[in-house]
Amino acid sequence: MKNFLKKYPTVVLIIGLCTLFLTQQKVVMPFVYDIIKSDLFLVDSNDKASQLPISTHLTELAFNNCNTYIKSTLDPNTTITFPAKPINAWSLGNYQYVINAEVTTASGAHKYACRITYNNGDDQEGVADIKNWSVDGLSGLEKI
Repeated sequence: MKNFLKKYPTVVLIIGLCTLFLTQQKVVMPFVYDIIKSDLFLVDSNDKASQLPISTHLTELAFNNCNTYIKSTLDPNTTITFPAKPINAWSLGNYQYVINAEVTTASGAHKYACRITYNNGDDQEGVADIKNWSVDGLSGLEKI
């Protein structure tokens, strides 16, 4: 066997690669497909995702809460002006939103993207309370 490995290393490599490929195709991928088809990753909520920009009551609240968050992270002496509406707002589903807007400071206009989540899901009673929202990410305002 040792002689075979030394004599035909290319054949051994090809056989090994074929074995790995067949194992992945016949064992691993069917298992992955079964997991994907299951309800393991299913999140059932009344808020559906949208590939197109939308404007709803919740996106307006998400925009306002992003602006409040931005204001709270800046130096109190920084003068910043927010527009009345975002440039775009998308619903990612399950009460997660991406807000694209622009702020104006003394140094000029800056576009930003804010990812924000309403934490109470389908319970809309606390939607106006900023404590029920969490900012998951903010980009574009690093230079302010």
